[in-house]
Amino acid sequence: MKNITVLLFLLCTIFTYSQTGIIKGEVLDKQSESPLLGATIELVNNTKIAGVITDIDGRFRLEDIPAGRQTIRISYIGFETITIPNIVVTTGKDAVVTVNLIEAFNQLDEVVITPETNKDRPRNEMIAVSARQFSLEEVTRFSGGRSDVGRLAANFAGVSTPDDSRNDIVVRGNSPTGLLWRLEGIPIPSPNHFATIGTTGSPVSALNPNMLKNSDFITSAFPAEYGNALGGVFDLGFRKGNSDDYEYTLQMGAFTGVEAMAEGPLGKKGGSFLIAGRYSLIGLIGGGTGTSAIPNYNDLSFNVDFGKSKLGRFSVFGIIGTSNIDFLGNDIEADDIFAAEDEDSFVNSRFGVVGLKHRINVGDNSYFRTIIAGSQSSNQFEQDRYFNLNTPQERKIKFDEVDNTESRLTFSTLFNTKLSSKTTIRTGILVENFTVESFLNTREEQLDNDGDGDPDMVVFIDTDDSFSIVQPYIQGKFRLTEKLTLNTGLHAQYSTLNEQFVLEPRAAINWKLAPKHSLSLGYGLHNQLVPFPVLFLNEDINGVPVQTNRNLDFVQSNHFVLGYDVRLANSWRGKVEVYYQSITNAAVEPFPSSYSSLTEGASFEFSRRVSLVSEGTGFNQGVELTLEKFFSQGYYGLLTASFFESKYEGSDGIERNTPFNNGYVLNFLTGREFKIGKAKKNVFFVDTKLTTAGGRYFTPVDLAASQQAGFQILQENIAFSEQNDPYIRWDFKFGIKFNSDKKKRSHQFYIDLQNVTNNENIFERRYNRLTNTINEVNQIGFFPDVGYRFQF
Repeated sequence: MKNITVLLFLLCTIFTYSQTGIIKGEVLDKQSESPLLGATIELVNNTKIAGVITDIDGRFRLEDIPAGRQTIRISYIGFETITIPNIVVTTGKDAVVTVNLIEAFNQLDEVVITPETNKDRPRNEMIAVSARQFSLEEVTRFSGGRSDVGRLAANFAGVSTPDDSRNDIVVRGNSPTGLLWRLEGIPIPSPNHFATIGTTGSPVSALNPNMLKNSDFITSAFPAEYGNALGGVFDLGFRKGNSDDYEYTLQMGAFTGVEAMAEGPLGKKGGSFLIAGRYSLIGLIGGGTGTSAIPNYNDLSFNVDFGKSKLGRFSVFGIIGTSNIDFLGNDIEADDIFAAEDEDSFVNSRFGVVGLKHRINVGDNSYFRTIIAGSQSSNQFEQDRYFNLNTPQERKIKFDEVDNTESRLTFSTLFNTKLSSKTTIRTGILVENFTVESFLNTREEQLDNDGDGDPDMVVFIDTDDSFSIVQPYIQGKFRLTEKLTLNTGLHAQYSTLNEQFVLEPRAAINWKLAPKHSLSLGYGLHNQLVPFPVLFLNEDINGVPVQTNRNLDFVQSNHFVLGYDVRLANSWRGKVEVYYQSITNAAVEPFPSSYSSLTEGASFEFSRRVSLVSEGTGFNQGVELTLEKFFSQGYYGLLTASFFESKYEGSDGIERNTPFNNGYVLNFLTGREFKIGKAKKNVFFVDTKLTTAGGRYFTPVDLAASQQAGFQILQENIAFSEQNDPYIRWDFKFGIKFNSDKKKRSHQFYIDLQNVTNNENIFERRYNRLTNTINEVNQIGFFPDVGYRFQF
């Protein structure tokens, strides 16, 4: 640590002269997304730099901007003027912003002054409740986040992460399987390395945050364009590359790996390219993963914009990722989170999505946007188990074989039109064709019925199936008065698998009580297909394998939410939301049982239950508090508190806790920047985060039955009746940013100390078949993450 401190101070003396950068971007009409010609952009609190106006494409460029955080003001006749603070200007990369102006309600011939723009206001104007916009800077700024979008969301009210080893997202007590991932307007499989079919999280994200533009995260009562989800929506988009200059980024981090990124202009019609590749580094550093095995993963992301043409604007985007890890029993410790000492396991996974996007304007106030994409997610798992380990009778047999591939062909098109300053209509359709190839052959929890001395090998899934989900929708935003806005719509969903058709009304009202106070009320009916690993399970009926879960209904959920938002002071915001969610049609067993599909989804595999029926219920309810100090005067702060209850009923009619019923989650984050160097253009920064949450509920192990069977058996009659101790974790991050005084270069170096106190948070209690005892396994302890970024 002493050497690192000395290094930081020595580097501070390198860059001591005046450094400048560029702010550029485009100004759009938020309702029609059309460029605004002649909008004025000014740098706030700096009269030496003249303002500029946008060109015919709505683009602008401010040059010779001092390095550091800057604020710009954007104004246009007949539109609400906004200011955008905290634009980070560096000498290594142009700062690019997209500005969306809202047409004034009644004022058509003058500039209308409004307060500073709300950073939390969603990008999608159809979203009115339970949503938060987030930026690239937030993904990479917060301590303990590992530059992972999923882990970032855990800082927001209403969100928790089940454990340190995975980035699963629990939204308001819902299973992580209730989350919808969208990229560039289309649903995608779980964008993670080491992901398994049916899940939405994993240990490592395949999303490169340096590719992302500002995006939306929604936790309740989604607008009508979102479907086949119950818990939350991540609506992500890739940013465009620099259309004026070539720029490059080299980066290294313990979890993100080694990264190279390039971007620049393409053609003469305003096109650009952006491409980034990453390769894992954690295997060389060791630690921080919960296992002694070495994970390998890499990904390639790209976004190519071909610019304007007579046929509209075309772009191609995509992500390709691969990962693998070998767990060798000789190298595994007893407290390993993922493996056991008497097993050799081999894991491979792949994820990919490639899409073609087209947009064409229809007049000045309307446009069509169409996307055609293909995606695939696959995982293979093989396991050998040793019997009579470390004895002369030791032998090895094949124990598990898993091979899953989910492929999608997706077509999405929408038409958006601004009828007036008070009315916007959007309608469209999404068609997804799924092909699921899945094979599960295992001896896990099986008896020796054939008398060969080993548990029987049983094929639970063997399918090659195709089906489609069709989702048309229509929605509108209606500014009823200057203070009252209604967002409403209708979503429909049809699946050729269970031949079910549903209609889902959505509505939200926002009432601006006073300039600094607003009230919102939202409702949504949502349906989602049961996860694939449950749907395609085989049941042996008279010697014939039958998929008895195949025709399960959509799980259905009604969302109700009431919110109050207040501007407490300049750059300070408070928010309270109260919600209730009722869930029906969950999959349960046909006889009295504690099982429900609402408890699935927070691990790599699913329960193997057959002949399920859509008769289960559940509910989530709670209150969320947010107090936020947006970055200003050199510091920021975020305090979120969630108090909630998550319950379900199986076919036995007994109300139980779900495994996601932590009861409460508290987050406190803060950070400060200190300007250093002679010109005060370099920055030393510190960030910290403290999280505490109620312990997760779990089902206790039946030790006697497990010892007799030779594998873990749970006391399912008292499912999720015991609770782990509370979760507590403190992370601390510090680093330095340098801006070159002569060339277009910038450097950033950080150290992120995760779980500083090395607190022993419980991962799980599980049966150890080697010792015939119940072991308590802890989550990941203290781990230092180190990173460096060079932009030029």
